[in-house]
Amino acid sequence: MQQPKRSSVRALLSPWFAIGLALALAACGGQSLPGGGGNSLLRRGLSGEPASLDPAAASDNFSTQVMQDLYEGLTSESASGAPVPGAASAWTVDATGREYRFQLREDARWSNGSPVRARDFVSAWQRVIDPKNGSPVADNLRLIEGAAAIIAGKADPGSLAVYAPDDRTLIVKLTQPAPYFPEVLTHSSTFPIYSAISAGSHSPETWVSNGPYVLKRWRPGTTIELAKNPQYWDRAHVQIAAIQYQIASDETAQLSRYRAGELDLTNSVPPNAFAALKGANSSELVIAPFLATAYYGINLKFGPTADNIKLRRALAMSIDRHRLVAALGAGQTPAYGFLPPGIWNYSQQFLPWKDLPDQERIDEAKRLFSEAGIPGARPLRLRLLFNSNVVIKQTAILIAAMWKEVLGIDTALIDEENRVFLISRHDRMRWDVARLGWVADFNDASNFLDIFREHSTNNDAGYSNAAFEALLDAAADTADPAKRRSLLEQAERLMIGDYPIIPLYHFVSKRLVKPYVSGVDPSPLDGVPSKALSITPH
Repeated sequence: MQQPKRSSVRALLSPWFAIGLALALAACGGQSLPGGGGNSLLRRGLSGEPASLDPAAASDNFSTQVMQDLYEGLTSESASGAPVPGAASAWTVDATGREYRFQLREDARWSNGSPVRARDFVSAWQRVIDPKNGSPVADNLRLIEGAAAIIAGKADPGSLAVYAPDDRTLIVKLTQPAPYFPEVLTHSSTFPIYSAISAGSHSPETWVSNGPYVLKRWRPGTTIELAKNPQYWDRAHVQIAAIQYQIASDETAQLSRYRAGELDLTNSVPPNAFAALKGANSSELVIAPFLATAYYGINLKFGPTADNIKLRRALAMSIDRHRLVAALGAGQTPAYGFLPPGIWNYSQQFLPWKDLPDQERIDEAKRLFSEAGIPGARPLRLRLLFNSNVVIKQTAILIAAMWKEVLGIDTALIDEENRVFLISRHDRMRWDVARLGWVADFNDASNFLDIFREHSTNNDAGYSNAAFEALLDAAADTADPAKRRSLLEQAERLMIGDYPIIPLYHFVSKRLVKPYVSGVDPSPLDGVPSKALSITPH
């Protein structure tokens, strides 16, 4: 998913509505509400405003963090990253590896008490891949027979190979064997919608979800409030009665609220505090690797970078990544390829100059820039677009300084609020370079590489290479793990060698957790569902 990760249906889950009465939130959270026991409130930090709480419309990780509490897919993600039963109690796959059969739970219920039915998944997935809706997560379902033709507008959404022979059975036919498919189904793009609701009749009064929590109020820029879903099949194991997400894009503000006792769990730590907290061996600091990469997309359609690979290479080589991550000081690791470490059945691929001494790297960047033949007056001026965030802005300032120092380039920094940025990044007339990030939807190399397919809604740079697509297609057609791995590794080497992007760094997750909060065990995808947490009275 795009890490801050749009359609006509976004308004259906507008932050301006509230379902039911507002929660009576206690002034001092992290404690029990009246009644004691499980009647508790957890206050969580959220580093940006969700674009949407519609599974078909959201691709940013702020949205998916909240949706993992509101919805449940066929499978769920365990702390180790393995798929475990969710709305489906069990599943089987045939000998070809291409047909999955899921058995839904008898006690799976929507928040209005209606049973969760197999056709709820059918209609939800058809809605995601319908090109009329412009879903940014449609590619997540490309594995299913018929999806590619539907996404391309060449077939009707009803032709998707997903069938509900009865209310509790869902059959899915894939285009090729995909042992990671149950992991795909943990992503929010595959969550069901209530079948009685259509795009035309959706309203606050009829909106329902099937997860451990229900939405009670969304105050834009301030809080998102959830309450325990009394209809959820596993409600006995949901220990916390109310969740309050506090929206704070400023990581320092989250830390201040945490220290003041206003937050029980942050979802990040400001870089200027990370070293001190880590050095003090803080028992409240939780650090974990996860599958995510920060990168700059380079405009391949318009402007000076479009048809100039020497300029793109020079921009990439002039960045000192070790100096960058040292300045950010938040545990990131330098990236010389797109895919992070830890990808299943995959070896990291790197740009060929990864191990060049700094001076040789800089000299080569200068040589390439001088040969790039930039027309017009000097210095070259680039527009760098990014979403509002302290670390992201600091990164932009540091890289702009490196470009100026090594290449003499001037950089105009365009800092936009996240919701505006999510729209602007698709308008290539507005930027030359855009700060992007990819957080894995599931643990497989294809999830990273498929976003650079020509027609991917996440291909912001506008990358197009038939040889790259052919390698991905060949990998998709083979059931041989070793052959598939080799093809995907070739595809990454080809892509990064074309420089549609500049890899910057790979992430680690880091958060502060109060001692009375238990169960915080981030998955490789940085999942920390509220359902897994509990609060000890204090």
